[in-house]
Amino acid sequence: MSRRRTRGLARPRLAVSLGDPSGIGPEVVGGALRALRGEVAPLLFGDASVLRRELGDLGLPLLEPGEPLPPGGALVGITRLPGAALRPGRPHPAGGAAQLSYLEAAFAAVSRGDAAALVTAPVSKAQVARALPGFVGHTEWLEARTRARRSVMMLAGSRLRVALVTNHVAMRRLGRLLTPARIAETVAVAHRALRVDFGLSRPRLALAALNPHAGEQGSFGDEEDRLLRPALALAAARGARAAGPFPADSVFFRAARGEFDAVVALYHDQGLIPVKLLDALMGDAAVNVTLGLPIVRTSPDHGVAYDIAGKGTASPDSMIAAIRLAARIATVRARRG
Repeated sequence: MSRRRTRGLARPRLAVSLGDPSGIGPEVVGGALRALRGEVAPLLFGDASVLRRELGDLGLPLLEPGEPLPPGGALVGITRLPGAALRPGRPHPAGGAAQLSYLEAAFAAVSRGDAAALVTAPVSKAQVARALPGFVGHTEWLEARTRARRSVMMLAGSRLRVALVTNHVAMRRLGRLLTPARIAETVAVAHRALRVDFGLSRPRLALAALNPHAGEQGSFGDEEDRLLRPALALAAARGARAAGPFPADSVFFRAARGEFDAVVALYHDQGLIPVKLLDALMGDAAVNVTLGLPIVRTSPDHGVAYDIAGKGTASPDSMIAAIRLAARIATVRARRG
């Protein structure tokens, strides 16, 4: 199907990879699509038995890989794993390669123009890494596959958006990765995405500091003066202005209160702790959206959750938000041409 045909569909057609068949991905995807019935046309890539079990009631045809895709949604059975590999909460050695195959098939559908956006259910990074050594997450994999110059992980909720300078890296590596150029590029990517994909004509960005009290004029470190302020100057020269650096113990509260449209955080836990705390306490379902890619990609903000898989307690709220955001951004991009 041509990209033009995809854009013309009344309902956005989204490619969804079902993630770990032993995790909560299949059940949250099923719950989300029941809640969103009629809003999107999903192409679901996963194990045939799981698709039939968890999503058979959606009334979508179950196809073999390579079969022609119908105009609307469909289930595509990429694998036929043994029953032992499909038990909720009990990961299986075959699961890593299977998760990767679902992701590859969904990504290929978007790349061909068969779908307008990619939504990924959670994978086990450790399991996928057994099948693909060096795999550290969807964001990095997609950056490499799309040959994007720079991608940025953003967690976007209704109260707080946070973009990360570094993603899944050990703390000991931060000293080498936190350069003015990398920080400035993150600010620039986030600024552009807020304008183009989120529709904010004048994004209000803030940069979180690295040290307590933003270094307290050098008393607790010099990174704010040596790295962060030069980074802000570089970003501003590119037309991407951000305020700060502000102490991390207050900037997220200020953003959640409405003072900023997004915060640029320097490392994974600095940014994700406040997002997930709001999610847990306020029900503010956040979405992981990858900025800077030529394709649209979103994901829920949680993992495979083996401890609750198959128990019927996993909330589909973040997956619902992820699907809706993917559809919205894809529609905005299609209108821009």
